[in-house]
Amino acid sequence: MAIKVLYAEDELFLGKIVKETLETRGFEVVMENDGRDVVRTFEDELPDICVLDIMLPNKSGFDIAEDIRKLNADVPIIFLSAKTQTEDVIQGFRSGANDYMRKPFSMEELIVRIENVLRVKKEETLVISGDSIAMGKYQFHTNKQILETGTELRKLSYRETELLKYLFHHRQKVIDRRNLLNHIWGNDSFFNSRNLDVYITKIRGYLKEDPSLEIITIKGVGYRFIVE
Repeated sequence: MAIKVLYAEDELFLGKIVKETLETRGFEVVMENDGRDVVRTFEDELPDICVLDIMLPNKSGFDIAEDIRKLNADVPIIFLSAKTQTEDVIQGFRSGANDYMRKPFSMEELIVRIENVLRVKKEETLVISGDSIAMGKYQFHTNKQILETGTELRKLSYRETELLKYLFHHRQKVIDRRNLLNHIWGNDSFFNSRNLDVYITKIRGYLKEDPSLEIITIKGVGYRFIVE
């Protein structure tokens, strides 16, 4: 079955090129050029991935992504935009994007990025069973608040446990720092923000024996927990 792409682009010439190129690579492409129609099409078509321009008529890509995230927290979203300022990229990730490409772009890069976010979504090599999570070389026992390697049992605090659970369940995605603070501490005050820095450092230390696990800081946005 072909992978279905919802593609929102108001530059019709560019849109035609992208749509036809993706179709020659075996993708099924549903294209919209008016922002107000995209969310309805998403609900009707249930695409596997969304590729969104930002500067669309009647509704911006940022607003569309936020609405899609309310309907589906997991579908990959890639922004494809001429808006290249750092604040635009930050807003893109905060509105729910998995990736952000700046125009002009190469079709080969777009295809690779589509394949990459789909691969990450479909990776099922990590197994969650009951209260035990297989995470690289570790077993994470969430109810007992224990991180286990073959030779060591590390007792975690409640907040360390909740933080690692949140990171794992949002692995490979961009995690907004404010959302993380609100989930673990209940608010994003300066004091709690500094606490988060300390806890992230601790968790990195606990996972340092396995290089396939990495918590990456995304400046101005938050984190991404990479699990290879």
